[in-house]
Amino acid sequence: MPTPVAVRRGSRLTPEREAEVYTGVLDLLREVGYEALTMDGLAARGHCSKATLYRQWGGKAELIARALRHEKPVNAGDIDTGSLRGDLRALLTLQDDRQMERDCALMRALAMALHGNPDLLHALQDVLIGPERSGLDVLLRRAADRGEIRADNPALPYLIQLLMGAFVTREVLEGVPPTQTYLLGFLDAVILPALGVRPGSDPAPAR
Repeated sequence: MPTPVAVRRGSRLTPEREAEVYTGVLDLLREVGYEALTMDGLAARGHCSKATLYRQWGGKAELIARALRHEKPVNAGDIDTGSLRGDLRALLTLQDDRQMERDCALMRALAMALHGNPDLLHALQDVLIGPERSGLDVLLRRAADRGEIRADNPALPYLIQLLMGAFVTREVLEGVPPTQTYLLGFLDAVILPALGVRPGSDPAPAR
C-alpha cells in the first residue's frame, strides 16, 4: 500500500493529487455506500492523511460532492453548438455508456443517504446541483434569444427534473442503466416536444 502523502500544515494538494483522491473516494463509495464511509477509510483509499482530508474538504459530505463535481468538468452553460437540440445532445453524450453505468452505481450509493444526511444534500446542492441548474438556465436563455423556444414555456423550470429522471429511472423500471441512445431518444420524444422544439432528423449514434 502506498505511503500516505505528507502535506505540511496549511498546504493544499496539487490538482493531480486531488484527482487521485477523488477517484479513490468514488470507487470506495460505489463499493460500500455513503453510510459506511469513514474518514479513515477515505484517507486510506486516497493515500493521504485524515488530517489532510479535513483540512482541504472539512468532512466527507464536501469531499464526496467535490469528487462528483470533478467527474463532470463541463458545465451545461459552456456548451454552445448553435442550437438547443445540439446543445442538449452534446450535454447528454459527455459521458460514454460505461461511465453512465458507473454513475448509476454512485446514484444507488447516495439515494438513501440523502434522506438522513442534510449535510450531504446541502453539499450536493451547492457544489453540483446549483451550478448545473445555473448552466442549464444559461443554455436555455441562449435558445430563447435565438427564438427556438418561448422564454415563458411552462416546461422550462422542469428541464433538470426531466434530464435527471431519464437518467435515474431507467435502471429502476427496466433493470438496465441508461445509454447514449436511450437518452437521445428521450430527448427527441419527450424533452424537445415539451419545450416546443421539433426534433431534428440526424440519427443518434449507435451504441
